Amino acid sequence: VQLQASGGGLVQPGGSLRLSCAASGTIFSIMGWYRQALGKQRELVATVTRDGSTNYADSVKGRFTISRDNAKSSVYLQINSLKPEDTAVYYCNAIGLGSSRAYWGQGTQVTVSS
Repeated sequence: VQLQASGGGLVQPGGSLRLSCAASGTIFSIMGWYRQALGKQRELVATVTRDGSTNYADSVKGRFTISRDNAKSSVYLQINSLKPEDTAVYYCNAIGLGSSRAYWGQGTQVTVSS
């Protein structure tokens, strides 16, 4: 099983980014994004089930949108109205259907700075 995240970068406050994560190797139930800022614990950002039900951290509601393409085993995160406190390494995560095993991507850096 592999998860390959991409789309991070340096963006000014108020800007936008779209993160992508391509997964392969099995079928996934829940897919999502987590982030880890320097010196802090990894935290949930958003998750989406196979049927499209979503869940967001309170800190990102209204600014972030998670989506997935089951045919491509991919999950996306549209990030709008970025704030400096959104600066972190963003990790994609996927749970194997049936196994409930968790898989992680390698992370992509998002830096919000003027």
